[in-house]
Amino acid sequence: MKLLVPIAFLSVAGLLFGQSVNDSAREPKFSELSHQDIERLDQQRALVAAVARQRYGTDALTRTKRDLPIIQRLIDEKVFKRSQTYDLQSLGVVFGDVLASELPLRWVMITDEYGTDPTLRFKNTSININALTMISKRIERDEPVDVFQLLDKNRGALVAAEKKFR
Repeated sequence: MKLLVPIAFLSVAGLLFGQSVNDSAREPKFSELSHQDIERLDQQRALVAAVARQRYGTDALTRTKRDLPIIQRLIDEKVFKRSQTYDLQSLGVVFGDVLASELPLRWVMITDEYGTDPTLRFKNTSININALTMISKRIERDEPVDVFQLLDKNRGALVAAEKKFR
């Protein structure tokens, strides 16, 4: 499996936590998720759900902010090590589902100079949030991760970006 690389764009939102707006002449291309893409994301969700069920007796993930305490607990207890990039990115998928339930975002595929990967797209703009790597990159750099704060910061960044581009 290809490791996801954060997309580097310069913009109002580009400096915050994986959000990006492409200012280059090379616009990213967005496409709908294929059946195979959906299966991949579902496998990653299933991985996190299985671990949460085994460790905490969690029935199921809800894809809402009710999942945040579970995600945070998995992070705080260091269930996935820094070297477990796929598992950490699976946490990013589950966190991305929370973002999509709270904000006007939806899962799509993005193709850019780094390849083709799942991302959360803001409405019909080039603004996208790289939820897959948002958690994994922080853990790999030994940075603290507070998913409640990340949700708030992403919300604020999208509000600011929307105001700027009106």
